[in-house]
Amino acid sequence: MTRTPIDEPAERQLLRDAGLRVTGVRLAVLRALGEHQHSTADTVVRAVRDELGTVSVQAVYDSLHALTDADLLRRMEPAGHPARYERRVGDNHHHIVCRACGAVADVDCTVGHAPCLLPSDDHGFTVDLAEVTFWGLCPRCRG
Repeated sequence: MTRTPIDEPAERQLLRDAGLRVTGVRLAVLRALGEHQHSTADTVVRAVRDELGTVSVQAVYDSLHALTDADLLRRMEPAGHPARYERRVGDNHHHIVCRACGAVADVDCTVGHAPCLLPSDDHGFTVDLAEVTFWGLCPRCRG
């Protein structure tokens, strides 16, 4: 598998700035998701193992959780499909999911700044994120 080069010093600094220890597994998880947005945990495990060799599933899951908790990754959970992870964070974008194959694509916020959608009644909440999932059939499944 050909790896896309990343700026490893920048990745290391990203981890340090988030208060996380720099580990080979965390760097490999960031690289895997940099190359394949919207990956499932199983896909990330395979990519990390391809790069590093023997790595426990738990180590990858721990890294996914730590990176998500540090806001370096975003976890999305489309109904009826496994959770997916991505590196695109902090911009309040949305997703479109294929009902048939589960393919996922990003949809930029269409109006204004985050959150780009406002509820008709916020019930006293301070809203800072709107998460929208559009559903349909991707071109491959439609054909």
